[in-house]
Amino acid sequence: MRNNIHNGVKKSFGKGRTKDRQIQAQMKKVFAALYRQPKTMLMVADETGILRANICRYVARWRKSKCIDVVKVSKCEITRHPANYYTTNPQLFPKCNQSNLFGDGRN
Repeated sequence: MRNNIHNGVKKSFGKGRTKDRQIQAQMKKVFAALYRQPKTMLMVADETGILRANICRYVARWRKSKCIDVVKVSKCEITRHPANYYTTNPQLFPKCNQSNLFGDGRN
């Protein structure tokens, strides 16, 4: 396996273990930021320095596995435009009322 040092960061050209570790570290950082307080993706990017495109991929992955949810849609504190506020804290997930949607009395 060949190694190369570029801009002080060791990059592996073999199985990509170094890159995998970097991705895992980024995912941990993003998950923790969203666990502490609901935020938009841009707010997390601004706080952590991780590219918003990467955060978008992580959120998409977590949505499939139901590890994240939208708490509210409100104006982003940075852009002042409507945006989803996400959380990874299950205690903050909105309660699902799907069984009551049709008013059939089943719970």
